[in-house]
Amino acid sequence: METLEQFLESWEDCAAKEAFGILREALAAVPGVVLSTKLRPGVSISLRGGHPRQEGRELFVMVDIIDDDPENRWLSVCFYDDLVSDPEERGDFVPQGLLGEDARCFDLDEADEDAVGYVAQRIREAGARAGRS
Repeated sequence: METLEQFLESWEDCAAKEAFGILREALAAVPGVVLSTKLRPGVSISLRGGHPRQEGRELFVMVDIIDDDPENRWLSVCFYDDLVSDPEERGDFVPQGLLGEDARCFDLDEADEDAVGYVAQRIREAGARAGRS
């Protein structure tokens, strides 16, 4: 597997795939975002969003497709904890969980409109904050 697109083509339609598509669109719409991927088949497929104005950090969000069980893939969306709010406390605080820094992570295994919308809002928030760095 060489690209994210090849992986997505091979991934059977499911709720987590639909949620990934929505979050990918939200991330691509962040002004100035720089997208990159890190493919580790059998572990995770990562879509990463960075911003050129952000100093000292290569990304502001990592959208991982957890690939340890191809029959039951799910998403883990992680941000630096200081870049996002979580007013409804839906995320998990993960000490040193994102490239050695404290993180706020949200797990999704379905395309629940409310949950995906909440995480998409966090993407927009983190992107705006990263763009002001």
